[in-house]
Parts: sequence; structure tokens; C-alpha cells
Amino acid sequence: MVHIIRMEKNTARAMIAAVLMLALMCALCRSDADAASAPSVSAKSAIVTSNGCALYEKSANIRLPMASTTKLMTAILAIENCPLDEQIEIKSEYCNVEGSSMYLRPGERRTVRELVMGLLLVSGNDAAQALACHISGDCARFAALMNAKAQKLGMTNTHFTNPHGLSDNAHYSTARDLACLMEYCMANQTFAEIDRMPSATVEGKLLVNHNRLLHSCPGCIGGKTGFTEAAGRCLVSCCERDGVRAVCVTLAAPNDWDDHMALYNWAFSHCVRRSITSEISFAVPVVSGERRWVRLVPETDVSVLLPPEKEITLTAELPWFEFAPVAAGQRDGKVTAFVDGMRIAEYYLVYGEDVAVHTQK
Repeated sequence: MVHIIRMEKNTARAMIAAVLMLALMCALCRSDADAASAPSVSAKSAIVTSNGCALYEKSANIRLPMASTTKLMTAILAIENCPLDEQIEIKSEYCNVEGSSMYLRPGERRTVRELVMGLLLVSGNDAAQALACHISGDCARFAALMNAKAQKLGMTNTHFTNPHGLSDNAHYSTARDLACLMEYCMANQTFAEIDRMPSATVEGKLLVNHNRLLHSCPGCIGGKTGFTEAAGRCLVSCCERDGVRAVCVTLAAPNDWDDHMALYNWAFSHCVRRSITSEISFAVPVVSGERRWVRLVPETDVSVLLPPEKEITLTAELPWFEFAPVAAGQRDGKVTAFVDGMRIAEYYLVYGEDVAVHTQK
């Protein structure tokens, strides 16, 4: 069923919004529905998401300490705010942070990329301190930057006080917020490339990725571990199978590795892989063209993993018409997908063929 709604834009052209309701024939899989088929996990709080849509959740909104999963935010801010080859001189105060370390030495110079590797692979608190102070001058101002980014991403139940995740009563997040952060991070190519490295060598030092799921869980393409006495074992990971991704977060989980593997196996077998681009095509009138119509088609294939019996709403922005000539591959529209009113995906529409200007004979 397609509903056509006229939308005016701040240009001379009007747009059409087409709302397509796609009913998916499957069963709702949340913590409060169909829980019997979901695995039992050791985590106090857990969630599995795909494109922002919750596939499974257990107390996903409770605020808990998140230990070194904090470094996801530190890493993405470093990547977004600094050239990767920028050199940072290591100061003694960077090296004196307690906990896990990449063993920086005062006076040496390391690139932002090397510090991000130390951050994500071996959870270096010294690397976190160095990046925070380099970017913002001190950890307090960097924490303010972290909180501003969290608000921008919609992480409404998260508050950072430091770049590494060492215990502080005012430093907390939720499984849902961390899943949102991980999905955002994994969309960044640089972050994703570093986070999935099994190991790296920095100045002769071997950094072996703490994320065991890279080796033991089929399809795992990234993650971040964390542990403090207050937080317990925390783990955020990302897995891709059959072209669709899911993110899993467990907080206070004694058996976190097993929890993630069980939840991924359940999610990918229980939920539905749905293409939101297949069979999507729109005809746009062409003015002064050799053909009267031209097709608008998805620029790329987009698939999502969804709970059964979920309904997708697609909103398509289309031009009323186009003037010839029209070039195949030219962008001129956009489709946004929603589940329960929440945006889960967006893609551009492009013209499917060339249309030349009509010439009188």
C-alpha cells in the first residue's frame, strides 16, 4: 500500500513522500515477548540491535558502570578530531594511569593512529589519557566533549567523567546507549579497520587484540572489552553474517564471551534478513526528453535484520519531474526506513538510465 503526500521544500521543486508499509511475517522478539526462545544470559543488562532496532533486550535501560567500553567514545572522537598521522609527544602524566596499558614511555612520540590501536586492541589507559589531553588539554574538558557527542547520538542515559572508564560514580551508561555508540563507530571506516585487527606492532611492541570473539565467533568484525571491580565484565561487539550486521552489548556479565555467541546465534537464526531496496523503483516524468519517464532506483542494496512481525515504514522523497538530459547514476531522491517510528536506515535514489534531450526532426 502506497500513500502519496505532497511535501514542499525550500527550493523551486516540490517533493513527494511515499509511505510504503511492508509487513514482515515473523514473531516479535523482545525481552518482554517470545523470551522463551531467547537464550538465558549471565549479564545483568544486555541488548542486541541491528540498525538501531532492538532484537533482544534484558534490562537494557538501567544505568551501570561500563569500564573500558568507554574507550569506544574516546577512539571515535580521536579519529574524528585529529589527523591519524599527527604525532603526539608522550608526557609522564599520561604514563601514570592505573590499569591496562600499551606501555607508553615519557618523551616518545606516537601517532594518533598508534594510540587508537593501543586504545582499542589492548585497552591502554595511557593511550586514552594521551589522546584526551592532546585533543582537549585535560581529561575534564575531554569528558565534556564526550558528553556532547553522547547527547548528539541520542545516548540520553550516559555520562562520562574520564576517557578510560576507571571507576567513578558519575561515569555510567546503558546497554542500549552503548549499542547506539557501537553502531555509530562501526560506520566509520577507520574505526572499523583498526577495531578488527587481530594484532598490531607499535615500535617493536606487539599489541594483541583482547577481543576473543574475533577468533571464536563466526562473523565477528569488532568489539571492545572492559572490566573493573565495580563494573564487572563488560563487552560490546559487532557481528556480520549474510550481509547484515548486529551489535551486542553485555554489562556485568560473568560469562560475556558465551553470552555474545549465544545471542548472535539466536538473533541471526530467529530474526529476519529483509532487503529494504529490492523491488523499489519509481517513475519520474521527464520534460523535453526523448523518453517521457525515467526510473529512480536504489543506489545500493540495503538489508536489515529485524524481529519477526515488525512493520517497516519507508518514506521516499521524489522529484515531481526532471528536465532532460538525465544521467544514469545521478542522485535525485532518498528513502528512509522506520521501525516503530525510529529511523533504522537511509539510502539515496539514482536514475536508472540516461535520457537525452528530444530534438525536433
